[in-house]
Amino acid sequence: MKTQKIVREAQSLMPGGVSSPVRAFKAVGGDPIVLVKGKGPRVWDADGNEYIDFLASWGPLILGHAHPKVVKALERELKQGLSFGLTNPHEITLARLVVEMIPSVEKVRFVNSGTEATMSAVRLARGYTKRKYVLKFEGCYHGHYDSLLVSAGSGVATFGIPGTPGIPEEIAKLTIVVPYNDKEAVREAFDRFGDEIACVIVEPVAGNMGVVPPEGGFLKFLREITEDLGSLLIFDEVITGFRLSKGGAQEVFNIEPDITCLGKILGGGMPVGAYGGRKEIMSQVAPEGPVYQAGTLAGNPLAMVAGAETLKELRDKDPYADLDKKASFLEESLRDILKEKGIPHTINRVGSMMTVFFTEEKVKDFQSAKRSDTKLFAKFFNSLLSEGVLIPPSQFEAWFVSTAHEERDLQEAVEKIEKAVRGL
Repeated sequence: MKTQKIVREAQSLMPGGVSSPVRAFKAVGGDPIVLVKGKGPRVWDADGNEYIDFLASWGPLILGHAHPKVVKALERELKQGLSFGLTNPHEITLARLVVEMIPSVEKVRFVNSGTEATMSAVRLARGYTKRKYVLKFEGCYHGHYDSLLVSAGSGVATFGIPGTPGIPEEIAKLTIVVPYNDKEAVREAFDRFGDEIACVIVEPVAGNMGVVPPEGGFLKFLREITEDLGSLLIFDEVITGFRLSKGGAQEVFNIEPDITCLGKILGGGMPVGAYGGRKEIMSQVAPEGPVYQAGTLAGNPLAMVAGAETLKELRDKDPYADLDKKASFLEESLRDILKEKGIPHTINRVGSMMTVFFTEEKVKDFQSAKRSDTKLFAKFFNSLLSEGVLIPPSQFEAWFVSTAHEERDLQEAVEKIEKAVRGL
């Protein structure tokens, strides 16, 4: 098999044979698949196997694979050059779209990844407020930046401890970690460290402990307490930006953060990230201000044109009601299949992103998510894969529905899922 040969060679050349850990399928067992083609709602592996895709490159491909307008724009730009290292007009086009679609963003800086966006936003918050502590939530992933890749201790509001070797404790201790959706824990943290907390960073809808929505009033509470005590509120919308609405989660929940981090859909499938906010805050970024951040390939023309075509399509077509309808059909069908089989489960969905947790408990934070049956999930994942349905190879990730998923694709997926579940 071509796939096995490629995987073995990759393992001899790259750590784990991958460029990002979850691709190694360690959480679900078995050999990872190697994808070579994507079109619309489907992908094909190196051995020619076809899958209905709900991974969507971990979220960016809201229009599906190889959308004609995006491909045409990239083909046109390829003839002009790959990168210039200086400003190109497409940066202005994409920046204008971001500012138009997300009212809280008056100025934006492009970077190359979501991690760069969050690390730069945190640095900006510290520079703007002249404070040192960052408050984040357990289970919310904001990239692999040292200050944000930490886990909580045993207390309700604790200092972070290193989440991986290579992060000095001195850096981790500048991060305060509290449970998601826990207002009292946030209050306790502000009671203890309020005048030293530079920012609160949060996924407005968590997508990295699986999909976990904010409970009633949680985001409003974060907005109020940060305003009252002089901290900045950072929304990490790398996943939710342009996914839940044209204006992201902040439009859905009617909350305006001080800084917004973007990625994934913003680049239409190309590597990209961005952070933006009010002019008053963004004016502190070099060269206007003293907070330094730079990137050789930031704003490269290929990412900019792919992103611009994607955002134009979302702005002009406004597909969000239809995406919600499609995802609702998938959710209800899956719930019926699992219920009929007698498999304990909880499904969390917000718009076109959802997660199936194998637990009967309500999943409202990382601790409740971790009580899911991950062994059953691994069996579920591999059964779906064998039937030709691709979902994220981790219990703690989101499924994504795209505009390319037609009714027939979803119906076919449901039939395959039903067959896969019968074999569990």
